[in-house]
Amino acid sequence: AMFNKEDGSWNSHVDLGQWADLYLIAPLSAATLSKIANGLSDNLLTTTYLSAKCPVFFAPAMDLDMFAHQTTVQNISKLLSYGNRQIEAQSGELASGLCGAGRMEEPERIIEILNDFFQKKRSFENKKILISAGPTHEAIDPVRFIANHSSGKMGYALAYEMAERGAEVFLVSGPVFQQINHVNISVLPVVSAKEMFEACNALFSQVDVAIMAAAVADYRPEHIPQNKIKKKEGRLQLSLEKTDDILMSLGAKKDKQFLLGFALETENELENAQKKMLAKNCDALVLNSMNDKGAGFGYETNKVIIMGNAHKPIEYSLKPKIEVARDICNYVEKILKAKAE
Repeated sequence: AMFNKEDGSWNSHVDLGQWADLYLIAPLSAATLSKIANGLSDNLLTTTYLSAKCPVFFAPAMDLDMFAHQTTVQNISKLLSYGNRQIEAQSGELASGLCGAGRMEEPERIIEILNDFFQKKRSFENKKILISAGPTHEAIDPVRFIANHSSGKMGYALAYEMAERGAEVFLVSGPVFQQINHVNISVLPVVSAKEMFEACNALFSQVDVAIMAAAVADYRPEHIPQNKIKKKEGRLQLSLEKTDDILMSLGAKKDKQFLLGFALETENELENAQKKMLAKNCDALVLNSMNDKGAGFGYETNKVIIMGNAHKPIEYSLKPKIEVARDICNYVEKILKAKAE
C-alpha cells in the first residue's frame, strides 16, 4: 500500500522505482494495462511503473474476448515498443468458465523466465560491440541532401539490448530522432557515408562483434557547390558517384570479429541476400523485406530472416523492433558460445 495506517508513513514510488532490479507486474489486468500503456498514474503500482529505472516484465491475465480486443493488442504493442518484456498469456480455463487465450503464465514458468533474464544480463560482459544505425545524409548543396527513410530504431534497439547484456557498445549513428542513454553505450554521431565509413573502420579492430544496421547511401553527389543551388527554368541534373562500401571494407579486414550485416531487398530477397553475404565476407546477414506489411523503414515492427554460413535461413515473425533486437542478440550469443567451445 502507498500509506501505512499504523504509523502514518508512506512508500515512495520514486524510491521503489530506483531500488528495484526488476519490476514484475503479474497478473496484469486489462484495466492496469490500459493505465500504464497510456501513462495514467492513479495508484502505487502505476506511479512506480512510471518511475521504474529497471527492466519491466508484465504477464497479461484477462478473459479471452478482452485479450483479443484491438485495444488490448494495441496497448500490449505500446508496452513492448517502450522496451518492456511480455510474459505471454497462455490458453486454458479462465475465471469466466470459458477456455481460451488470456490465462496468465504459470508462476513456476515466470520464475524460470526471470532466472533466464538475469543469467543473460552478463552474457556479453567484457565484449565490445560496434553497431551502425540510421541513414546517412549526402549533401547536394549547403541546404539540401540525399537521404532515405531509415529511422534508426532497429540499430538503437540492438545497441540497448547488447548494453543490457553487459557489452560495451559503440553506436555509430547517422542523423536520427532517436535518443539513448545507457552507461554502456557510447554514441558517435555522423552525417555522411564517408564519416560513417571512417568511424566504423577506426573502431573495428577494437571490437569483438560488428553489426552494420545502418542504411548507408550507395551514391553521393560528385560535386557540392559552396552556395545554395538557385531554382531556374529547365531541368537540374546531378552527377552521382559511389560511396565507400562499409560492410565490404570490414569484411576484407575481418580477423576474429563476428560481422553481421543487414540487407533490405524488394525482389529475389533470399538469393540477393545470400550473394551479398558471400561477397562482403559476413558471418551472418539479417534480411529485411519491403514486401512484408509492417516491416522496414519507419515502422515500430520488423520481420527478418537471419542467414548464416553454417545454417539454413532462420525466419522470424513480425514483432516489435525491441523484440527483433532480442532475437538477433540471442542469435549472436549462441554463435559466439558455439565458437568458444
